Amino acid sequence: MTIERHEPATTADERTMLEGWLDYHRQTLAWKCEGLTDAQLRTASVEPSELTLMGLVRHMAEVERWWFHEVLLDEDLGVLYSSEEDPDGDFHFTDADTWQEAYTTWQAEVDNARRNAAGHGLDDRSKGRSRSGETFNLRWIITHMIEEYARHNGHADLIRERVDGTTGD
Repeated sequence: MTIERHEPATTADERTMLEGWLDYHRQTLAWKCEGLTDAQLRTASVEPSELTLMGLVRHMAEVERWWFHEVLLDEDLGVLYSSEEDPDGDFHFTDADTWQEAYTTWQAEVDNARRNAAGHGLDDRSKGRSRSGETFNLRWIITHMIEEYARHNGHADLIRERVDGTTGD
């Protein structure tokens, strides 16, 4: 599979622009993982860090679920990989954990996020609240997700270079 990234049109309306940039950053993370083995996707950036490409994908699956289910809709679906005992469980793997499962779960959460967002206007307030009790409009959530992906895509750049020398935006 070859990942294609598409920037939104420079004259797009606000919603198309926001959703377009979010999708661009989702595609970027997938691109950074493309063509690697399970072992390479589990390779940490540099000791003592546990940051891996597979961990980033699992983390973003959790983040998509949190913002577009827990916060936007006030739906408690539970966590995917983390727990109270292991809050960084998205970065901790067993031999049974695979890239295919992580990628499939992430894509399912992205699809759910798109469906959940489609039913709301940018100014609509979330039904759920953050851990500190705040509500958010959908515009803020999408903007935050762009920031979250952009930050982690910077990490993915460095990890990918460490794994196989591949660089690129």
